[in-house]
Amino acid sequence: MTSIDVRDLTKEYAGRRAVDRLTFGVRPGRVTGFLGPNGAGKSTTMRLVLGLDRPTAGTATIGGRAYAELPDPLRRVGALLDAGAAHGSRTARDHLRALAVSNRIPAHRVDTVLERTGLAAVARRRVRTYSLGMRQRLGIAAALLGDPEVVLLDEPANGLDPEGIIWIRTLLRGLADEGRTVLVSSHLMNETAAFADHLVILGRGRLLADTPVQEFIHARVRPSVRIRTTDAGALGGLLTRHGHDASQDEDGVWTVRHARVDDIGRLISEAGVPVLELSAQEATLEEAYLDLTAAEAEFTAQPQEV
Repeated sequence: MTSIDVRDLTKEYAGRRAVDRLTFGVRPGRVTGFLGPNGAGKSTTMRLVLGLDRPTAGTATIGGRAYAELPDPLRRVGALLDAGAAHGSRTARDHLRALAVSNRIPAHRVDTVLERTGLAAVARRRVRTYSLGMRQRLGIAAALLGDPEVVLLDEPANGLDPEGIIWIRTLLRGLADEGRTVLVSSHLMNETAAFADHLVILGRGRLLADTPVQEFIHARVRPSVRIRTTDAGALGGLLTRHGHDASQDEDGVWTVRHARVDDIGRLISEAGVPVLELSAQEATLEEAYLDLTAAEAEFTAQPQEV
């Protein structure tokens, strides 16, 4: 299968550097989440990969070739950058048929992708009658039309209802399991954690992280342990004696930061402290992402004085 390779990629607009010497790779068989604050350069990078903009310096290749050099590119690379790209007066079926004919794609693929994206029942409706979520599905159908090895999707869950979000998660995992190269830009951290294997994170046009999801989370945010007990004094003293960073909230629930539930459970059991609840509070992708990008957002709200 085919990889995406970005090497020293730079793009400047009127003296402003939107992409700054980026180097990363997107490999087959996994979903790579493409993250970053607004203005980080994600959309610009995708446009450079797809040959829609020319780089100031560096290269972006697909299977070792620039997009413009690919024979039958829609059969090699599928992309969704703008859900409004389809002409509103056309039906979904006609839109996909036109793409198929112009790219030498077999006509049967139109029905295949309409079924796969859940649009078969509304395929003869004009696109202007579609909701945003339906337009998103049509854009994904167009991206999959050529049965491509490489798929790039920019915010594919935008406008989807809860059922649609579950569907896109399953679709992305399925594409990766088929051995395809999948790059997905998203602002939805919980969803990205659910479908992505790997992360590429940008900030102000620069590469901040290129790492497996779980390694990134565990490196940035350590887990904590939640405890409820009938003997707060005994528990507090035990945790203090063993040097744990712990606190109790108004409801009597203890939180032990930077600790593993197995270690705390063993300690409490050996001390004979009664326990009503002992649970792990695992770090999340959102926490790790915000920790990394706190200083990289283009626009940040200032704390309000009370």
